[in-house]
Amino acid sequence: MIYTVTLNPSIDYIVHVEELKLGDLNRMTNDLKLPGGKGINVSRILKRIQAESTALGFLGGFTGTFISDWLAKEKIATNFTSVSEDTRINIKLKSETETEINGLGPAVSNEEMQELKQTLSMISAGDSVVLSGSTPATLREGFYEELIQIIKDKNAEFIIDTTGKDLLNALPQKPLLIKPNNHELAELFDVDFQTMEDILPFGERLLADGAQHVIISMAGDGALLFTKEGIYRSNVLKRPLKNSVGAGDSMIAGFVGTFAKKNDPIDAFKWGVACGSATAFSDDLASADLINELIDEVIIEKIR
Repeated sequence: MIYTVTLNPSIDYIVHVEELKLGDLNRMTNDLKLPGGKGINVSRILKRIQAESTALGFLGGFTGTFISDWLAKEKIATNFTSVSEDTRINIKLKSETETEINGLGPAVSNEEMQELKQTLSMISAGDSVVLSGSTPATLREGFYEELIQIIKDKNAEFIIDTTGKDLLNALPQKPLLIKPNNHELAELFDVDFQTMEDILPFGERLLADGAQHVIISMAGDGALLFTKEGIYRSNVLKRPLKNSVGAGDSMIAGFVGTFAKKNDPIDAFKWGVACGSATAFSDDLASADLINELIDEVIIEKIR
């Protein structure tokens, strides 16, 4: 079984305004409310590629109910931990330029943290757990490490999609997959990349530090997969770009869902590229039809 953990989910409230005027009354042309949060996105894409998952994390209030109801409609299994405060709302304001206003997230008590850890402890050997995204400001430092320890004690695998200290601290525990983009990678090691070749030593360094597989996404330049057997690059699929939100989560879902079935990192990478690209070409997360349309267009080349 695959589990996803979203510690700071949200409702993403997408608002379109034709011409934004600050300090004045603006009327939206259309709006859309979607469940947000990186792990939740992973679960939604896993469902589209017929890989079952259970979504875990913290949900609270009427906003949390909106998210759990939405996932129930998509027939995605959930076992969220209830918190006393409302799940946050993130505003995505689309006008001449795009502006984002992200909520703080609820305060999470020690009792609620312990309840989530107890839920996670029900996993079994051979399961995979996707740990994704930011943490609420009130969550104690090192909480991801506490969750990783539970996963390791159960002889399960984990995937972590975060940045900075949380990512670096996870590497010695041998995550099945990490997926920084090229900008996050540069920030992680305080370097600048001028060419794709500049990236390669740092992807290899992440492997040496403990990651089993590393995907580095490079937006319009495709993506790289680093394994112990070699380095692989994908081609870039061509369609009008509509949406960058959730593309990385979709790539992780494609990889994890396929790897769980086939244990083949190259084929998993191929599905990851198809899923990530399909979301980038969609208004919301990718549809199963578009993923299946794109999969035959993905070409993976070994470059080292």
